[in-house]
Amino acid sequence: MGDLPKGNFTASSHHTSMLEQVVGSNNASESLLYSYKRSFNGFVAKMTEEEMKKMASMEGVVSVFPNGKKKLHTTRSWDFLGFPQDVHRAPAIESDIIVGMLDTGVWPESKSFNDEGFGPPPSKWKGTCQSPSNFTCNKKIIGARYYRSAGFFDPGDIPSPRDSEGHGSHTASTVAGRVVSNASLFGLGVGTARGGVPSARIAVYKICWSDGCYDADILAAFDDAIADGVDIISLSVGGFPEDYFSDPIAIGAFHSMKNGVLTSNSAGNDGPSPGSIANVSPWSLSVAASTIDRTFVTKVKLGNNEVYEGVSINTFTLEENMYPLVYGGDVPNKGFSGSLSRYCVDASLRKTLVKGKIVLCDQFTDTEPLEAGGVGTIMRGDALEDVLWSFAVSASYVNLSDGAAIARYINTTRKPMATIQKSNATKDESAPYVVYFSSRGPNPITTDILKPDLTAPGVDIIAAWSEATTVTGIPGDKRIVPYNIISGTSMSCPHATGAVAYVKSVHPTWSPAAIKSALMTTASAVNTSQNIDTTQTTQAEFAYGSGQIDPVKAANPGLVYDAEESDYVKFLCGQGYSTAQLRLITGSNATNCSASNNGTVWDLNYPSFALSGLGNKSVTRMFNRTVTNVGSPVSTYNATVVPPPGLTVKIEPNTMSFTAVGQQQKFVLTVSGVINKNVLSGRLVWDDGVYHVRSPIIAFASS
Repeated sequence: MGDLPKGNFTASSHHTSMLEQVVGSNNASESLLYSYKRSFNGFVAKMTEEEMKKMASMEGVVSVFPNGKKKLHTTRSWDFLGFPQDVHRAPAIESDIIVGMLDTGVWPESKSFNDEGFGPPPSKWKGTCQSPSNFTCNKKIIGARYYRSAGFFDPGDIPSPRDSEGHGSHTASTVAGRVVSNASLFGLGVGTARGGVPSARIAVYKICWSDGCYDADILAAFDDAIADGVDIISLSVGGFPEDYFSDPIAIGAFHSMKNGVLTSNSAGNDGPSPGSIANVSPWSLSVAASTIDRTFVTKVKLGNNEVYEGVSINTFTLEENMYPLVYGGDVPNKGFSGSLSRYCVDASLRKTLVKGKIVLCDQFTDTEPLEAGGVGTIMRGDALEDVLWSFAVSASYVNLSDGAAIARYINTTRKPMATIQKSNATKDESAPYVVYFSSRGPNPITTDILKPDLTAPGVDIIAAWSEATTVTGIPGDKRIVPYNIISGTSMSCPHATGAVAYVKSVHPTWSPAAIKSALMTTASAVNTSQNIDTTQTTQAEFAYGSGQIDPVKAANPGLVYDAEESDYVKFLCGQGYSTAQLRLITGSNATNCSASNNGTVWDLNYPSFALSGLGNKSVTRMFNRTVTNVGSPVSTYNATVVPPPGLTVKIEPNTMSFTAVGQQQKFVLTVSGVINKNVLSGRLVWDDGVYHVRSPIIAFASS
């Protein structure tokens, strides 16, 4: 997936010619599925494994990989970030910002996407609106495309940019939704729903369907979005981390960076395991998920008047005061033992014993009590207390201690009864902290680049929803809503995208790296999840990166760590990529991996500092950095260093003076000492009395 060749070049003909050498002239045209030709050079074709190997060996081919499938990483949050509705804005410039949303499409009729008061699209816009009979764009949603390399549609999928899942509408409105009063989910989370940049435009690229998001479609959307003229790309999608040029998201993000477009990625929902982060390329922004100070409690009242407080997003109000209460282990279906039915696994409950009752289950479950005819479910456990879920039946998730008390009540009462109340909002005083599901570092591809980069709200976020689906999408759920409350790094990513768009509206000429640096160096440190066993690993920055975003501070960061394509090329040379490979990527014969252009990972001008080494072995690393003054023209910054415990950190120089905006200064940070098995956290702060430019320093033992 390299750069487009210069001069007279017809991509389709070139790609067909290459295929003819592999699959034969009779099959080449039929084999070719996509030609990427607007922003970069590549194609998708049907090939056998042997043909794929032959193609990979051909001159001019950077990489060949199968058409894999990614998954989606599934509004008080802006106020919680200190980013109020009346923050200082530049409306005219903000209205020229175009955000490319690569997701499940959009529900255009939502009030969040109303175009009242908008002028025509910005003149730079070169996109289009694929408008089947069931979809139209407007002056807010200025473009829309859809992609389906699989060639078929599952039942329920809508072959248009229209959102049938809800996910894309939710993310798009979080970034740039209009201000909508009295939004709620059946009264839960009531308030004003709005995006980070309500005046910005939205361009929709539907790449995800009910069966996932295919690599070929992701790349096609990147190709179009860059050429269409978007300013930012938001992608709440990921899979497993791969080599940079075998990863379609990293490839697309590299080409978007080349064209001045920052890609905002979700970190993934496979936490809290170390190394579970999905999107790790240094030229994109990887976002973890943290909580806001609002949560919901769902009370369970028993027939003996005891009340237990669980968690869920429960919109149901049970019509009667009390219902019979049974334990899943006592009502097994035929072919199941109580040791299985206690967990309420699929088809394990006997309908004649469950119908019209509330079921106590020994784990999280979302379908079986409803399928068996139950009116509600009480789940017990300790794994999911920091994130709430909606269910297709009245439900509450209680801790193990309360669950044991409810079980004792069932076992000691002749006719046990219970009810589950509608949820109520409550304040979470411990927020923000990183939620358990948020994927963690260390970076599995380049260990000495800290990922994730930062964190943003991703728990219990209310935003627009598709009315082609229901609250949960579970069969039997009949609730169709314009706004929904969901959680995931899919929700944190668009918060970061909104912050990116805001900073770009204040500084339209800043590079992707400068904007990313501004967000990272103004972020504030947060806690790791409250229910993580910290005796296993001290996660620290591997959970939240540089910290939680602060859009207002990011718009005025003082100093930035800037970088451009040549910096990343130098980094890639140091990672073992060859001159030939990188020339194909960059499209320039001037690209080379000579000794002078072969950079170490520690020299990439990144806004954070990470080093790994063998446990209990001495290590020394030197980080060469350059900062650009974007604050006061005349200023002097002093360095304050808090070294990671047990390590020594030296900085030269420790004072930097500037006489103009745009002036650059270099410094060297040297970290040395013995790394033990824990993650060791420190920080560097450049301070001129007005600006505090903070970067984490993290050291850890690698295996």
